[in-house]
Amino acid sequence: MKKLILKISLAFLFVSSQILAQQTPGLTQSESILITGVTAHIGNGTVIENAAIGFDNGKISFVGATATANQNDFNQVINAEGKHVYPGFIASNTTSGLVEVDAVRASSDIDETGSMLPHIRSIIAYNAESKVTESLRPNGILMGQVTPRGGTISGTSSIVQFDAWNWEDAAIKVDDGIHLNWPSAIRNGRTWMGEESGPTHDKSYSANLTKLKTYFNEAKAYLQGGQTPRNLPFESMKGLFDGSQGFFVHAGGVKEITDAVNFCKEMGISKLIIVHGNNAHLVADLLVKNNIPVIIDRSHSLPSHNDEDVNFPYKRAGILTDLGVTVAIGIEGQMERMQSRNLPFYAGTCAAHGMDKEDALKLITSNAAKILGIDDIVGTLEVGKHATLFVSEGDALDMRTNNLSHAFIQGRKLSLETHQTELWKRYMNKYENQD
Repeated sequence: MKKLILKISLAFLFVSSQILAQQTPGLTQSESILITGVTAHIGNGTVIENAAIGFDNGKISFVGATATANQNDFNQVINAEGKHVYPGFIASNTTSGLVEVDAVRASSDIDETGSMLPHIRSIIAYNAESKVTESLRPNGILMGQVTPRGGTISGTSSIVQFDAWNWEDAAIKVDDGIHLNWPSAIRNGRTWMGEESGPTHDKSYSANLTKLKTYFNEAKAYLQGGQTPRNLPFESMKGLFDGSQGFFVHAGGVKEITDAVNFCKEMGISKLIIVHGNNAHLVADLLVKNNIPVIIDRSHSLPSHNDEDVNFPYKRAGILTDLGVTVAIGIEGQMERMQSRNLPFYAGTCAAHGMDKEDALKLITSNAAKILGIDDIVGTLEVGKHATLFVSEGDALDMRTNNLSHAFIQGRKLSLETHQTELWKRYMNKYENQD
């Protein structure tokens, strides 16, 4: 009887593991592949009709017209006539892979206890087998900047690709930047303390800035003098001062953005990136002058101010682009892990509200790659870059036609199955076979 129970238990565990496990990562590319007959959206604004994209050993080796490609040079030819090929989409400022179930605290590695945590590395906590992350791939989202949350200095983000056994295999760029939640100059009045309701100036704003300056000056002094005892948080900030890391400042207001720019000049930090930037269009000249890009919030959101155009969140990316600011779309917000799969449709909404379609594509391809410092290897379909790309039956920025037939990460062919598609097939089969 005990043996029977053991066998049943083992069988149950085996079946459960098949249901719960993520798709097995693709095998290393072993033969050259040429995709022909497609409309190629290069990611830099260029579109090539009836194009061919070839890749070998995980790198793109040919980009051009189908008529000019020598198909005999490739082991496998995929005829994708009438379809579209895109570079893999990049989710900036996302927590995908850091939280599996919001209601289960043990599955959440989104933040840590404390306020000043530049040494906290999100990459260590990244779950490469997350079901949520797996669900992004069928929409063409193949890479992401995994970002911590919480505190004043949240920690360090890293950039990963979404086809790996573990975080080491997933990493594209480790510790790309440090994230700081800039103090707000405005807060809502605390009526329970006798204050008037509505927005009011935060009297602690100046004091909070002073604390920041003190902390950063102490870090600079530590790095220059090599004081003891060892200070890991200060050591982790070295990349900010030598220019090897980005400084992602999460700020929205005009005063906060302006103060952040001046703060970086004073501290000698050269790679400032504004995250959120709800009012960035009001200081666009300052951003352009100092070559500061912005990762805006997802476009499917409400206006930031009562007097703002209800459609302004849809138009923000286009307005900033027209003003000369380099823009990408971030994911942060309510239910952001699950909402991440809508990234291409956020860009599509920008296109539907006046932005050029190929410029909207840049928000999640070349612009994102440039801001994150990985544009030398991904972000566009160019010879020598990673073969991280996908083929869609239609417009990938339109939820009605974004239907992937093929996807590759570094030349590896991906399975586009997810927990959702498996359940869909299971129950469709059930109902289709009912008497």
